[in-house]
Amino acid sequence: MMSESDRGGGLGGESLTPPIPDNWKLPDLRIDRDGDWYDEGVQVTHPGILANLRGNLRRDGDGYFIQTRVRIPVKVDDAPFVVTRVEQRGEELHAYLNDGADERLDPASLRLGADEVPYASVRQGAFDARFSRAAAWQLLQIADYDEASGTGTLRLRGTEWPLRRAS
Repeated sequence: MMSESDRGGGLGGESLTPPIPDNWKLPDLRIDRDGDWYDEGVQVTHPGILANLRGNLRRDGDGYFIQTRVRIPVKVDDAPFVVTRVEQRGEELHAYLNDGADERLDPASLRLGADEVPYASVRQGAFDARFSRAAAWQLLQIADYDEASGTGTLRLRGTEWPLRRAS
């Protein structure tokens, strides 16, 4: 149920935006573990709509959402972004995300999740990204990884960054 502020009511009761009709239904948005977006169970494939959704995704203490005239919740199965490729450029680690972005990875944000799947923080630390199988293999080719112990070490800029399971 929408609160008065969700309907457009401002402080003191004045309307900052036109009111939302009572029969208006929020979209049912979800991001699956592969980073694909769904609305009402139907995959969103239009590049412009995907760019709009990904560009407007936010996160706070209540979870993920898109902010329009109202807050539209977004269910996220795992992480909202996926690292599709990782490469070392000199002493920097770069990731290509499922939205086509190329960004520098902070090695301190790398960690191993369930089933040894790597994760990292992206978008200036605002979101987590799950590594695809190919990107995980590329990361482990760059790092020294011991399968028996499930630990690894990434060496960049003269610093060792441990790859360890998230607690």
